[in-house]
Amino acid sequence: MTERLLPTSAVGSYPQPDWLIDRAALSKQTPPRTRAQELWRIDPQWLEQAQDDATVLAVRDQERAGIDVVTDGEMRRESYSNRFATALEGMDSDHPAEVPARTAGRVQIVPRVVGKLRRSAPVQVRDVAFLRAQTDRQIRITIPGPFTMTQQLFDEHYHDDVALTMDCAAALNEEIRELFAAGADVVQLDEPFLQAQPDKARQVAIPAINRALEGAKGKTAVHLCFGYAARVSTKPSGYSFLPELNACNADQISIETAQPKLDCAILSKIPDKHIILGVLDLGDMNVETAETIAGRVRRALPYISPDRVILAPDCGMKYLPRDVAFGKLKAMADAAAILRREVSG
Repeated sequence: MTERLLPTSAVGSYPQPDWLIDRAALSKQTPPRTRAQELWRIDPQWLEQAQDDATVLAVRDQERAGIDVVTDGEMRRESYSNRFATALEGMDSDHPAEVPARTAGRVQIVPRVVGKLRRSAPVQVRDVAFLRAQTDRQIRITIPGPFTMTQQLFDEHYHDDVALTMDCAAALNEEIRELFAAGADVVQLDEPFLQAQPDKARQVAIPAINRALEGAKGKTAVHLCFGYAARVSTKPSGYSFLPELNACNADQISIETAQPKLDCAILSKIPDKHIILGVLDLGDMNVETAETIAGRVRRALPYISPDRVILAPDCGMKYLPRDVAFGKLKAMADAAAILRREVSG
Protein backbone atom coordinates (compact mmCIF):
# COMPACT_ATOMS: atom_id res chain seq x y z
CA MET A 1 0.00 0.00 0.00
CA THR A 2 1.41 3.38 -1.05
CA GLU A 3 1.82 5.76 1.86
CA ARG A 4 0.20 9.16 1.40
CA LEU A 5 1.88 12.32 2.60
CA LEU A 6 0.80 13.53 6.05
CA PRO A 7 -1.55 10.64 6.85
CA THR A 8 -4.04 10.86 9.70
CA SER A 9 -4.48 8.32 12.46
CA ALA A 10 -6.44 7.67 15.60
CA VAL A 11 -4.23 7.11 18.65
CA GLY A 12 -6.33 4.57 20.52
CA SER A 13 -9.66 5.06 22.23
CA TYR A 14 -12.86 6.60 20.88
CA PRO A 15 -15.96 7.47 22.96
CA GLN A 16 -17.84 4.36 24.03
CA PRO A 17 -21.65 4.51 23.71
CA ASP A 18 -23.63 5.20 26.87
CA TRP A 19 -25.66 2.06 26.20
CA LEU A 20 -22.47 0.01 26.43
CA ILE A 21 -20.72 1.41 29.52
CA ASP A 22 -21.53 3.75 32.40
CA ARG A 23 -19.58 6.74 31.14
CA ALA A 24 -20.53 8.91 34.10
CA ALA A 25 -19.09 6.40 36.58
CA LEU A 26 -16.05 5.85 34.39
CA SER A 27 -15.27 9.57 34.28
CA LYS A 28 -15.30 9.88 38.08
CA GLN A 29 -12.47 7.42 38.72
CA THR A 30 -8.83 6.93 37.85
CA PRO A 31 -8.51 4.69 34.77
CA PRO A 32 -8.95 1.21 36.27
CA ARG A 33 -5.88 -0.99 36.69
CA THR A 34 -7.91 -4.02 37.78
CA ARG A 35 -10.99 -5.12 35.84
CA ALA A 36 -14.10 -3.01 36.44
CA GLN A 37 -16.84 -5.25 35.08
CA GLU A 38 -19.48 -3.33 37.04
CA LEU A 39 -19.15 -0.46 34.55
CA TRP A 40 -20.64 -2.44 31.65
CA ARG A 41 -24.38 -1.95 31.10
CA ILE A 42 -24.82 -5.14 29.04
CA ASP A 43 -25.56 -8.60 30.43
CA PRO A 44 -22.37 -10.71 30.28
CA GLN A 45 -23.84 -13.18 27.79
CA TRP A 46 -24.41 -10.37 25.27
CA LEU A 47 -21.43 -8.17 26.12
CA GLU A 48 -19.05 -9.36 23.40
CA GLN A 49 -21.73 -8.88 20.75
CA ALA A 50 -22.44 -5.37 22.05
CA GLN A 51 -18.72 -4.54 22.04
CA ASP A 52 -18.52 -5.77 18.45
CA ASP A 53 -21.38 -3.45 17.49
CA ALA A 54 -19.72 -0.51 19.27
CA THR A 55 -16.48 -1.27 17.43
CA VAL A 56 -18.27 -1.09 14.09
CA LEU A 57 -19.69 2.32 15.06
CA ALA A 58 -16.21 3.58 16.01
CA VAL A 59 -14.71 2.34 12.74
CA ARG A 60 -17.47 3.90 10.64
CA ASP A 61 -17.04 7.25 12.41
CA GLN A 62 -13.32 7.22 11.69
CA GLU A 63 -13.88 6.31 8.06
CA ARG A 64 -16.53 9.04 7.62
CA ALA A 65 -14.16 11.55 9.21
CA GLY A 66 -11.50 10.68 6.63
CA ILE A 67 -8.98 8.99 8.94
CA ASP A 68 -6.34 6.91 7.15
CA VAL A 69 -5.29 4.59 10.01
CA VAL A 70 -8.17 3.50 12.22
CA THR A 71 -8.42 1.74 15.58
CA ASP A 72 -11.11 -0.34 17.25
CA GLY A 73 -11.73 2.57 19.63
CA GLU A 74 -10.77 0.27 22.55
CA MET A 75 -14.47 -0.53 22.90
CA ARG A 76 -13.76 -3.70 24.90
CA ARG A 77 -11.72 -2.00 27.63
CA GLU A 78 -12.45 -0.12 30.82
CA SER A 79 -9.02 1.50 30.44
CA TYR A 80 -6.14 1.38 27.99
CA SER A 81 -4.06 -1.06 30.03
CA ASN A 82 -6.06 -3.24 32.39
CA ARG A 83 -7.45 -5.78 29.92
CA PHE A 84 -4.08 -7.16 28.82
CA ALA A 85 -2.28 -6.86 32.16
CA THR A 86 -4.93 -8.68 34.18
CA ALA A 87 -5.07 -11.54 31.67
CA LEU A 88 -1.54 -12.72 32.47
CA GLU A 89 -0.80 -15.79 34.54
CA GLY A 90 0.89 -14.82 37.81
CA MET A 91 -1.41 -11.83 38.37
CA ASP A 92 -3.91 -11.63 41.25
CA SER A 93 -6.65 -9.11 40.51
CA ASP A 94 -9.07 -10.49 43.09
CA HIS A 95 -6.96 -9.27 46.02
CA PRO A 96 -5.58 -5.94 44.77
CA ALA A 97 -3.15 -3.57 46.47
CA GLU A 98 -2.92 0.22 46.78
CA VAL A 99 0.04 2.08 45.27
CA PRO A 100 0.74 5.79 44.59
CA ALA A 101 -0.90 7.09 41.42
CA ARG A 102 0.79 9.16 38.70
CA THR A 103 -0.86 12.23 40.21
CA ALA A 104 0.80 13.20 43.50
CA GLY A 105 -1.32 12.58 46.56
CA ARG A 106 -3.57 9.98 44.92
CA VAL A 107 -3.56 6.20 45.14
CA GLN A 108 -4.64 3.58 42.66
CA ILE A 109 -5.89 0.03 43.10
CA VAL A 110 -3.66 -2.40 41.19
CA PRO A 111 -3.23 -6.16 40.70
CA ARG A 112 -0.67 -8.01 42.78
CA VAL A 113 2.07 -10.05 41.11
CA VAL A 114 2.14 -13.38 42.93
CA GLY A 115 4.06 -15.55 40.45
CA LYS A 116 6.04 -15.48 37.24
CA LEU A 117 4.15 -13.51 34.61
CA ARG A 118 3.24 -15.52 31.53
CA ARG A 119 0.84 -15.11 28.64
CA SER A 120 -1.14 -18.33 28.64
CA ALA A 121 -3.62 -17.36 25.90
CA PRO A 122 -4.22 -14.62 23.31
CA VAL A 123 -5.83 -11.47 24.72
CA GLN A 124 -6.45 -9.03 21.87
CA VAL A 125 -5.98 -11.25 18.82
CA ARG A 126 -9.72 -11.61 18.19
CA ASP A 127 -10.02 -7.82 18.50
CA VAL A 128 -7.61 -7.39 15.59
CA ALA A 129 -9.23 -10.10 13.46
CA PHE A 130 -12.64 -8.46 13.98
CA LEU A 131 -11.29 -4.99 13.22
CA ARG A 132 -9.50 -6.24 10.10
CA ALA A 133 -12.80 -7.63 8.79
CA GLN A 134 -14.55 -4.26 9.20
CA THR A 135 -12.35 -1.98 7.09
CA ASP A 136 -9.96 -1.89 4.18
CA ARG A 137 -7.99 0.96 5.77
CA GLN A 138 -4.81 0.45 7.74
CA ILE A 139 -5.48 -0.58 11.32
CA ARG A 140 -3.66 0.31 14.53
CA ILE A 141 -4.05 -1.72 17.72
CA THR A 142 -2.83 -0.49 21.10
CA ILE A 143 -1.44 -2.47 23.98
CA PRO A 144 0.18 -1.34 27.26
CA GLY A 145 3.94 -1.01 27.13
CA PRO A 146 6.16 -3.09 29.45
CA PHE A 147 7.42 -0.19 31.57
CA THR A 148 3.97 1.27 32.13
CA MET A 149 2.61 -2.17 33.00
CA THR A 150 5.13 -2.58 35.81
CA GLN A 151 4.19 0.79 37.30
CA GLN A 152 0.59 -0.40 37.58
CA LEU A 153 1.34 -3.55 39.56
CA PHE A 154 2.27 -4.44 43.11
CA ASP A 155 5.16 -6.90 43.01
CA GLU A 156 5.17 -9.66 45.62
CA HIS A 157 7.16 -12.16 43.57
CA TYR A 158 10.15 -10.73 41.65
CA HIS A 159 11.52 -8.07 44.00
CA ASP A 160 13.57 -7.04 40.95
CA ASP A 161 12.21 -4.26 38.70
CA VAL A 162 14.30 -5.27 35.71
CA ALA A 163 13.26 -8.94 35.83
CA LEU A 164 9.59 -7.97 36.25
CA THR A 165 9.70 -5.52 33.35
CA MET A 166 11.46 -7.94 31.02
CA ASP A 167 8.91 -10.68 31.75
CA CYS A 168 6.15 -8.21 30.93
CA ALA A 169 8.01 -7.51 27.69
CA ALA A 170 8.28 -11.21 26.88
CA ALA A 171 4.54 -11.69 27.39
CA LEU A 172 3.85 -8.67 25.19
CA ASN A 173 6.15 -10.00 22.49
CA GLU A 174 4.14 -13.22 22.21
CA GLU A 175 0.94 -11.20 21.87
CA ILE A 176 2.39 -8.69 19.40
CA ARG A 177 3.59 -11.41 17.02
CA GLU A 178 0.05 -12.80 16.92
CA LEU A 179 -1.51 -9.35 16.52
CA PHE A 180 0.45 -8.88 13.31
CA ALA A 181 -0.46 -12.38 12.15
CA ALA A 182 -4.14 -11.49 12.70
CA GLY A 183 -3.88 -8.50 10.37
CA ALA A 184 -2.63 -5.48 12.33
CA ASP A 185 -0.75 -2.90 10.26
CA VAL A 186 0.58 -1.01 13.30
CA VAL A 187 0.96 -2.21 16.89
CA GLN A 188 1.37 0.59 19.42
CA LEU A 189 2.80 0.31 22.92
CA ASP A 190 1.16 2.82 25.27
CA GLU A 191 3.89 4.10 27.62
CA PRO A 192 2.67 7.19 29.53
CA PHE A 193 4.73 6.27 32.59
CA LEU A 194 7.96 6.97 30.70
CA GLN A 195 7.10 10.63 31.21
CA ALA A 196 5.82 10.16 34.75
CA GLN A 197 8.84 8.13 35.99
CA PRO A 198 11.74 9.20 33.74
CA ASP A 199 14.60 8.21 36.06
CA LYS A 200 13.26 4.68 36.53
CA ALA A 201 12.48 4.50 32.82
CA ARG A 202 16.07 5.23 31.86
CA GLN A 203 17.18 2.10 33.73
CA VAL A 204 15.09 -0.43 31.82
CA ALA A 205 12.52 1.02 29.40
CA ILE A 206 14.45 0.92 26.12
CA PRO A 207 15.64 -2.70 26.47
CA ALA A 208 12.14 -3.72 27.55
CA ILE A 209 10.47 -1.96 24.60
CA ASN A 210 12.95 -3.58 22.23
CA ARG A 211 12.26 -7.01 23.75
CA ALA A 212 8.51 -6.50 23.35
CA LEU A 213 8.94 -5.54 19.68
CA GLU A 214 11.44 -8.27 18.84
CA GLY A 215 10.58 -9.97 15.54
CA ALA A 216 7.62 -7.67 14.82
CA LYS A 217 6.30 -8.23 11.29
CA GLY A 218 4.86 -4.77 10.76
CA LYS A 219 5.07 -1.16 11.84
CA THR A 220 5.41 -0.43 15.54
CA ALA A 221 4.83 2.66 17.66
CA VAL A 222 5.31 3.97 21.18
CA HIS A 223 2.80 6.47 22.58
CA LEU A 224 3.71 8.65 25.53
CA CYS A 225 1.54 11.37 26.94
CA PHE A 226 0.85 13.39 30.07
CA GLY A 227 -2.44 11.62 30.80
CA TYR A 228 -6.02 11.86 29.60
CA ALA A 229 -7.10 15.49 29.28
CA ALA A 230 -10.19 14.65 31.36
CA ARG A 231 -7.88 13.70 34.23
CA VAL A 232 -4.96 16.12 33.74
CA SER A 233 -5.91 19.70 32.92
CA THR A 234 -2.47 21.32 33.33
CA LYS A 235 0.35 19.81 31.32
CA PRO A 236 4.04 20.75 31.01
CA SER A 237 5.34 22.23 27.77
CA GLY A 238 8.14 19.67 27.51
CA TYR A 239 8.78 15.96 28.00
CA SER A 240 11.07 14.60 30.71
CA PHE A 241 11.64 11.45 28.61
CA LEU A 242 11.54 11.63 24.82
CA PRO A 243 14.91 11.86 23.00
CA GLU A 244 15.78 8.52 24.60
CA LEU A 245 13.19 6.86 22.36
CA ASN A 246 15.31 7.47 19.29
CA ALA A 247 17.29 4.44 20.49
CA CYS A 248 14.30 2.10 20.62
CA ASN A 249 13.25 -0.18 17.77
CA ALA A 250 9.78 1.32 17.25
CA ASP A 251 9.14 2.93 13.87
CA GLN A 252 6.84 5.66 15.18
CA ILE A 253 6.71 7.82 18.32
CA SER A 254 3.37 9.32 19.36
CA ILE A 255 3.39 12.56 21.38
CA GLU A 256 1.12 15.36 22.54
CA THR A 257 1.68 18.87 21.22
CA ALA A 258 -1.73 20.59 21.19
CA GLN A 259 -2.92 20.82 24.80
CA PRO A 260 0.56 21.22 26.35
CA LYS A 261 1.65 23.62 23.56
CA LEU A 262 4.81 21.58 23.24
CA ASP A 263 8.04 23.22 22.13
CA CYS A 264 8.46 21.27 18.90
CA ALA A 265 12.21 21.88 18.77
CA ILE A 266 12.58 18.63 20.69
CA LEU A 267 11.58 16.76 17.52
CA SER A 268 15.06 17.42 16.15
CA LYS A 269 16.34 15.04 18.84
CA ILE A 270 14.33 12.12 17.43
CA PRO A 271 15.73 12.11 13.88
CA ASP A 272 15.22 8.43 13.08
CA LYS A 273 11.49 8.07 13.79
CA HIS A 274 8.21 8.94 12.19
CA ILE A 275 6.29 11.16 14.58
CA ILE A 276 2.61 10.71 15.35
CA LEU A 277 2.00 14.37 16.07
CA GLY A 278 -0.80 15.07 18.53
CA VAL A 279 -2.61 18.09 17.10
CA LEU A 280 -6.08 17.84 18.70
CA ASP A 281 -6.56 19.45 22.12
CA LEU A 282 -8.75 16.96 23.97
CA GLY A 283 -9.15 19.28 26.94
CA ASP A 284 -11.14 21.70 24.76
CA MET A 285 -14.71 20.64 24.03
CA ASN A 286 -14.85 22.98 21.06
CA VAL A 287 -14.08 21.48 17.66
CA GLU A 288 -11.01 23.22 16.24
CA THR A 289 -11.02 24.61 12.72
CA ALA A 290 -8.94 22.84 10.12
CA GLU A 291 -6.75 25.94 9.90
CA THR A 292 -6.07 25.89 13.66
CA ILE A 293 -4.96 22.28 13.41
CA ALA A 294 -2.85 22.98 10.34
CA GLY A 295 -1.14 25.74 12.30
CA ARG A 296 -0.15 23.26 15.00
CA VAL A 297 1.46 21.04 12.39
CA ARG A 298 3.30 23.99 10.83
CA ARG A 299 4.94 24.67 14.23
CA ALA A 300 6.64 21.27 13.94
CA LEU A 301 7.79 21.46 10.32
CA PRO A 302 10.97 23.48 10.97
CA TYR A 303 12.20 20.46 12.96
CA ILE A 304 10.87 17.48 11.00
CA SER A 305 10.22 16.78 7.33
CA PRO A 306 6.56 16.35 6.31
CA ASP A 307 7.15 12.80 5.10
CA ARG A 308 7.84 11.77 8.72
CA VAL A 309 4.66 13.32 10.19
CA ILE A 310 1.40 11.53 10.99
CA LEU A 311 -1.46 13.71 12.25
CA ALA A 312 -3.33 12.40 15.29
CA PRO A 313 -5.16 13.41 18.46
CA ASP A 314 -2.98 14.18 21.48
CA CYS A 315 -4.19 11.03 23.22
CA GLY A 316 -7.16 8.69 23.41
CA MET A 317 -10.59 10.28 22.91
CA LYS A 318 -12.39 8.04 25.41
CA TYR A 319 -13.80 10.78 27.62
CA LEU A 320 -15.08 13.13 24.90
CA PRO A 321 -18.68 13.34 23.71
CA ARG A 322 -18.95 11.34 20.51
CA ASP A 323 -20.05 14.29 18.36
CA VAL A 324 -17.06 16.34 19.56
CA ALA A 325 -14.64 13.48 18.91
CA PHE A 326 -16.02 12.99 15.39
CA GLY A 327 -15.87 16.72 14.65
CA LYS A 328 -12.26 16.93 15.77
CA LEU A 329 -11.23 13.95 13.62
CA LYS A 330 -13.01 15.42 10.59
CA ALA A 331 -11.30 18.79 11.10
CA MET A 332 -7.94 17.01 11.40
CA ALA A 333 -8.49 15.21 8.09
CA ASP A 334 -9.38 18.55 6.49
CA ALA A 335 -6.21 20.08 7.96
CA ALA A 336 -4.12 17.29 6.45
CA ALA A 337 -5.62 18.08 3.03
CA ILE A 338 -4.70 21.76 3.43
CA LEU A 339 -1.14 20.88 4.37
CA ARG A 340 -0.70 18.41 1.51
CA ARG A 341 -1.60 21.15 -0.95
CA GLU A 342 0.87 23.52 0.68
CA VAL A 343 3.73 21.02 0.77
CA SER A 344 3.12 19.77 -2.75
CA GLY A 345 3.11 23.33 -4.07
